Amino acid sequence: MQSTTRTLLAAALVLGTAVGPAALPAVASASPSAVSARPADPTVPALEAAIANLPTSDATAALVRVGGTEGVWRGSSGVHDLRTNRPADPAARFRAGSVTKVFTAAVALQLVDEGRLDLNRSARSYLPELIPASYKKVTVRELLDHTHGIPAPDFPGDTVEEVYADRFRIHDPEDMVRSATAKKREFAPGTKQHYLNIGYTIAGLLIERVTGDSYERQVARRVLNPLGLRDTYSPGADPRIVGPHNHGYQTMRLDDGTTGLRDVTKDLFQGRVVRGPLLREMFTLPKVPDVKSGAPAAYSIGLSMKKLGGREVWGKTGGRWGYNTAIAATRDGSRTLVYSVNSTDAKGQDMNEVAMNIMVAAYGRP
Repeated sequence: MQSTTRTLLAAALVLGTAVGPAALPAVASASPSAVSARPADPTVPALEAAIANLPTSDATAALVRVGGTEGVWRGSSGVHDLRTNRPADPAARFRAGSVTKVFTAAVALQLVDEGRLDLNRSARSYLPELIPASYKKVTVRELLDHTHGIPAPDFPGDTVEEVYADRFRIHDPEDMVRSATAKKREFAPGTKQHYLNIGYTIAGLLIERVTGDSYERQVARRVLNPLGLRDTYSPGADPRIVGPHNHGYQTMRLDDGTTGLRDVTKDLFQGRVVRGPLLREMFTLPKVPDVKSGAPAAYSIGLSMKKLGGREVWGKTGGRWGYNTAIAATRDGSRTLVYSVNSTDAKGQDMNEVAMNIMVAAYGRP
């Protein structure tokens, strides 16, 4: 990966979901604080405006880091928690959500480079006891670029409240794969793209199968440690965020029947990690349509691409209860972005408005 990816991944990222019982009232957010190495940068006022006066109906805190050759800017706003209303911690850790797919893809591509995985080989050939014959043609590449056609597994709960009630349940990844592959495929492998988590669930199991080691240790050894990401860790089944963090909240129905916010806190680019032709895989979009919209595929192996301000921006977003996260960069590294927004509807269908404003401020409009 280039040095920009080090910046992308160097934000403190925590995996997992955790929640707590407290229901707290909404209050006004704190004013933003910022540090800029180049105050003349025309995007700075837009970035400041994007995180100023956060409406707690939408987000309770925001942390932003912009880097690259175009300038450096860091900003934070909002509150650490709604009980004390003290300012958000600018050095806080936060949950990564699907940003971890970048880690998974990087490890998988390293294993391809070592000859232990083959992008063109079937996933079933590595996990014959888990993946049924009905999915025998799905390749490792198709798992990683979301063109596999495997549907999502079944999860208990249809509403936010039902999911919250079942919040401490641990989902076994193999059971999730069995649930998904017991269903009819969505489309023939390699013909369309549908962004789902299940392909990366299987990829994590592939990493464990071919290395004989845990996914967490492989990510730490191959990505986190070499890049010096000392504040990034995998918590396993621990529902806490260890270290400094701003509380996350979710809008839902409360115990008294009203709707409010519930505290849900306990809820690559220079070739340094991925090298040579395999690095290009992370910046190559499959030439297939999206299964829903019919638009050209937007996801590669581990990353996604969006044109903002007239240029290609590569990165990955993620969402866990109480936290929306993103890492992004232009291909030449001229502008990188990391943000964490304590969204009150982090798993909603639409992009959080504060997060969208940050992205547009950093790169421009689509």
